[in-house]
Amino acid sequence: MNIPTTLKDLWQQIYGNLHTDVLSDFFQFLEQFKSEYTPEPQQPEWYKDAIVYSLYVDLFNHDFVGLTEKLDYLGNLGINCIWLLPVLDSPMRDAGFDIRNYNKIRDELTGLPAGTGEEEKQAVFRKFIDHAHQRNIRVIFDIAMNHTSEEHPWFVEARKGEDNSYRNYYIWSRNTTLYKEARIIFKGMETSNWEQDGDWYYFHRFFNFQPDLNYRNPIVLTEMCRNLLFWMRQGVDGFRVDAIPYLWKEEGTDCENLPNTHLIVKFFRAVADYVRPHTLLLAEACQQPAEVVKYFGSGDECHAGYHFPLMPQIFKAIALESREPVRKTLSNEITPDIPDIAQWFTFLRCHDELSLERVYVSEEDRAFIHRAYCHRPEWDFRQGEGISARLSELMGRNPQKIALAFSVMLTLPGTPIIYYGDEFGKFNDEAYYQSRIKETGKDDTRFLVRGYIDWQQLNTDLKNNDSYSARVFRQVKDMIWQRKRYKAFGRGIIFWMETINADGTPNHSVMAFIRKYSNERLLIVQNLSSETQSARLQFLPETAWIDLFGRQARYDEISQTIHLDPFEYLWLKV
Repeated sequence: MNIPTTLKDLWQQIYGNLHTDVLSDFFQFLEQFKSEYTPEPQQPEWYKDAIVYSLYVDLFNHDFVGLTEKLDYLGNLGINCIWLLPVLDSPMRDAGFDIRNYNKIRDELTGLPAGTGEEEKQAVFRKFIDHAHQRNIRVIFDIAMNHTSEEHPWFVEARKGEDNSYRNYYIWSRNTTLYKEARIIFKGMETSNWEQDGDWYYFHRFFNFQPDLNYRNPIVLTEMCRNLLFWMRQGVDGFRVDAIPYLWKEEGTDCENLPNTHLIVKFFRAVADYVRPHTLLLAEACQQPAEVVKYFGSGDECHAGYHFPLMPQIFKAIALESREPVRKTLSNEITPDIPDIAQWFTFLRCHDELSLERVYVSEEDRAFIHRAYCHRPEWDFRQGEGISARLSELMGRNPQKIALAFSVMLTLPGTPIIYYGDEFGKFNDEAYYQSRIKETGKDDTRFLVRGYIDWQQLNTDLKNNDSYSARVFRQVKDMIWQRKRYKAFGRGIIFWMETINADGTPNHSVMAFIRKYSNERLLIVQNLSSETQSARLQFLPETAWIDLFGRQARYDEISQTIHLDPFEYLWLKV
């Protein structure tokens, strides 16, 4: 593929024959950048074999020096990719998604004293990247491409007046009638997508201190490309592109998933491919799978995207004690086929709420999951559209139930993400939640699922095999290491197996499937029920079944029936 030609074609589709001088300037920059930057090549499709660990640097262990000290802990856990939640310079009113400077790490994350030069601060980050790479751990990080902080220099200038050269970096109106079909995403915390500023209003899809960028201005597109390239030069292996469906706005639409948004994403991808192919672009698109797959394009947009609907359906399946929500979600009826190079990213919990947006769950699903898991009123988020709680809290602090949830995620198709602390059953952090309310002025219950790790206490707990943390950690770690041994989990296809009761009726509480890739075949059997289950698999083992964790399956050859304890899971090599 001739990437310069591709970029010119995309530019013409977005802007017509206008602003060719901006494109010409960008091409000159791009050629010079490419001549000066000679990175190590990325392995094609490396993200399919990744096990991702998501963390806030400061909450995990203070700063990048502290995080570097914990790389051995992460290596021992078995992960091979770190997803850094926002680390760029920010006022931190939205946990770092409100970016003030795209080319600077937040000062407090460097561990260096005030007055230290910018190059020294940047060197701390590069040193962390180097240490991670030496341990075969890749690093990706968040970058918000849809909006900035109101403290970003562009916006500081833009609000000075209509004639300011940065005014057109953002979207302004004399009234609030424009884009009226765009939904309010932070319902319950924001009442409008417009914020008054003098005699004008500026547009925002998220908090009112996060003005949306105006991609109708081509300089915005080229500047954001330069920001991606800056971090590629620092050694970052990929980007989680935050809030990707909202990049382009069009009157008379809901301003989501518009055709020009896809053209912009293709432009980002072509730029990245030109400089360092296989640099991951991960789409954060809270949409139905049929909409998310469009962000893969024909293999020329994002490499991967979150399977947002699968996450709540895993929780529904466990609450309902039935495999059917998961099976239906992964069927072609809900989840279309994706390009060969593309990948779903899966997760149980993340830095946000357990989202129940009506974009991808029915009202019936939303009500059921909310009723089953929102055990305390303060866990409610966005008036019933989410639950702010850690995995351990949602699972009633039951180590075996937590392990079952991990087993489900780690064996289904896709690349799994582990949210920091969930590997040892971290609880909601009430103290952190209250402190953030005081600092931000926003009652954002998502702060419950964040908070600091007490490493001294954790080290003590992990040395005690009977402790709650150790019981969770031991099972999660074992699963991660077994998953890493088999490419079938990240790359293989899935064959669902029927599980049948003695009377011939389906046993929906037992989820069984085979993951197959090349000559690897793995049979996964999981009891989603809080009660003992027996089911006929119609699958005869050649020898006694010993699962990958050294446990012998209780299989009755006469009745061809497998017996499972509550929440038991088996990973069997066939």
